[in-house]
Amino acid sequence: MKALEFKAEVKGDSIQIPVNLRDQLKSLYGRKQQYRVILLIEEKDIREENLFKMMAEEQFFDGYSESDSIYDNYKK
Repeated sequence: MKALEFKAEVKGDSIQIPVNLRDQLKSLYGRKQQYRVILLIEEKDIREENLFKMMAEEQFFDGYSESDSIYDNYKK
């Protein structure tokens, strides 16, 4: 089995295969060949992940009080 990877957008009800890959598929495998298609979708946007981290950090420090500062310089 051979794997081909490319980025595409959904247009209408279809995903367009890039022309160069379409030509390769036709020449290598013929028109009647069936293909197995696996669709991978990015789960997270990096911006969303960074926003979540910033919010978590802010909430953590909101719970920090001045009385906790006695632990900042603790030595064993």
